[in-house]
Amino acid sequence: MRSSQRLSVVVASAEGTWPHDGWPAPDDQFVSRVLRVAPPYDGLRETVADVVMLRCEDPAVSFPGLLAALDARGVPAIVVSGRQDTETVVEVFRGGAGYLVEGDYCDEMLSGAAMAAAVGHTYLSPSASAALREGARRMAATDDAMGRLRALLSPREQQIMELLSTGLGAQQIGQRLTLSEKTVRNNLSNIYAKLDARSGTDAVLRWLGATPVLRT
Repeated sequence: MRSSQRLSVVVASAEGTWPHDGWPAPDDQFVSRVLRVAPPYDGLRETVADVVMLRCEDPAVSFPGLLAALDARGVPAIVVSGRQDTETVVEVFRGGAGYLVEGDYCDEMLSGAAMAAAVGHTYLSPSASAALREGARRMAATDDAMGRLRALLSPREQQIMELLSTGLGAQQIGQRLTLSEKTVRNNLSNIYAKLDARSGTDAVLRWLGATPVLRT
């Protein structure tokens, strides 16, 4: 996807209906169109999509089927569900997908999540972020290990990681810290190298101290 293009999003509804029939708006700055597919998601193999959103009741049941249908195509995914327990959110995040808790976001956030996923960030709504942090707190490494890891980063890089771990993307982090998006992305590249992280998801897990338990 070139930065000048808007996104094509596929909505995979495992149960029930997609609750955002009016999305995207005609003037949505990120998303141009939404296509629908139903289980077993065979249509994904014939569809060019920038992002796939899975709306389901129980991600533990539905998410593995979506991953199988994507068949390592490298298309980023976002799960939309009413479940917000720690175990469910952690497993979805571990699988590399973003997570939006029903009732915890607006249509504008839905579009922002799609754009964040398209450029490589794992987006979490506030409740999902809180659940992930709770999971990391339970499984965290020792304080000494955490201290050594965080000491690898500069104060500015630590600020960026703290915001990244709440589910914000580069553009939103830049707005919070009064930095250009390019500057944030450059910092993120340096952070990933320092933490020996393969992705934003991996970096967040390391930052939260949960990598030894959650890493695949």
